[in-house]
This record gives sequence, structure tokens and C-alpha cells, in this order.
Amino acid sequence: MAEKHQRERRSFPRPPLWLNLLLLLLGIAVFAYARYDRQRVSTRFARVLAEEARTPADVKQMKEQLAELSLTEDALKQELEGRMKFVTSLKSENFYLSIDSKARKLRFYYGDTVLREADIAIGEAKTLTANGRSWTFIPLKGAFPIEAKIVGYDWRVPEWLDPARPTIPNGLGKYVLFLPNGYVIHSPPSEASPLKGPKPGSYMVPEETLAAIWERIHKGTPVYIY
Repeated sequence: MAEKHQRERRSFPRPPLWLNLLLLLLGIAVFAYARYDRQRVSTRFARVLAEEARTPADVKQMKEQLAELSLTEDALKQELEGRMKFVTSLKSENFYLSIDSKARKLRFYYGDTVLREADIAIGEAKTLTANGRSWTFIPLKGAFPIEAKIVGYDWRVPEWLDPARPTIPNGLGKYVLFLPNGYVIHSPPSEASPLKGPKPGSYMVPEETLAAIWERIHKGTPVYIY
């Protein structure tokens, strides 16, 4: 009986030593890789956090806004142009302006430092007609240089506002920054002006804000509108 019982016990042979070693090595390898992967993820996450910490709030906000926008291909191209050039300017040592259309803010920068910030009014997009002609105004998006700046501009009123086209001192406001294609950044118009509020498609900024930054702005100063 003892002999039979001994034979039954020996019917389940032990795995060979090499298989045990192989399983042990596989287990060690899996553990080591898991530990390496956790460290790699932690390092990458720490890098992301550090990068976010170095990223100005302005840029982080733009990333979030851009992800939410539903844009045509051309509109997206304009958005990206303005934003990418803006991000590049954050690393510069120059003065420039940014206009955040969603937040309705104008910011005056030196490198990545905001020197001045103000609320703005945006001229609505519209098509106007007069004397059989039409004009379509769409707020600018993108990167543009300032083409000129004038204090005390004598503004000749356009046809779409007054067919008689009188010239009004400070008709666009005391301070006017000219952008391409007739668009402007201007302070509030004088009481004598038929323009009440921002010029269509353009941007109206408080007079004290433009007065404060006026000496630092010149022809060619970049403006990033997004």
C-alpha cells in the first residue's frame, strides 16, 4: 500500500529548474517595466506641470478657447496666425498689443509681461449700404503691424454714415491707431461725431489707456488679434 501511495505522489512531477528560473525572470522583468513605466509617466506629468507653470495664463486661456471654437478653415488659419505669432512674441523683448476678442480685453505687453490691460468695445460685423454701394465690416483676426498713429485726427465721415461726408475733429476719438484695410483701434469719438461707439469691425479702447501707452507705440508695432 505504501508503495502504491508513493507512486501516486510521484505522478505530478515538479517543473524543471529552468522553467522556475524563467518564470522568476519574467516576473522580475514585468515588475521592473511597471516601475519604469510609472516613473516615466510621473516624469512626463511633472514636465507638463512645470511647462504649465511657465506658460502665461493668457496662453493657457487661448489654448482652451481655441479648442472650443467652431471655425471655418480660413477663420481657423487667421486665429492660428495671430495666436502663434503672439506666443512667439511672449519670448521677445519688445512692446506689442494683443486683443482678446472673447474676453474683450486689450493688453499692452513687454515680452511676456502685461504692462496695461483694459476693457474694449468691438465694432459689430455688418454690411452697410449708401449711394448704391455697400461696405462689409468683419472684425479683424490675425497679426498686423500698426500702419500709423495720430492724435487729434480730423476724420472725414464715410458715406455709409453720412452721405454729406463732413470732417469731424476727433471723429474717431483723440487717439487713433491705424491697422490695414481701414480698420482702427481708437478712443471714444467726440460728441460731435456721428459715430457712437466703435467703428464697425474695429476696436474702441478707453482714452486713458491709449494715452498711457501712446509713447511706446509706433509704426510697425505688432498687434495680435484673436
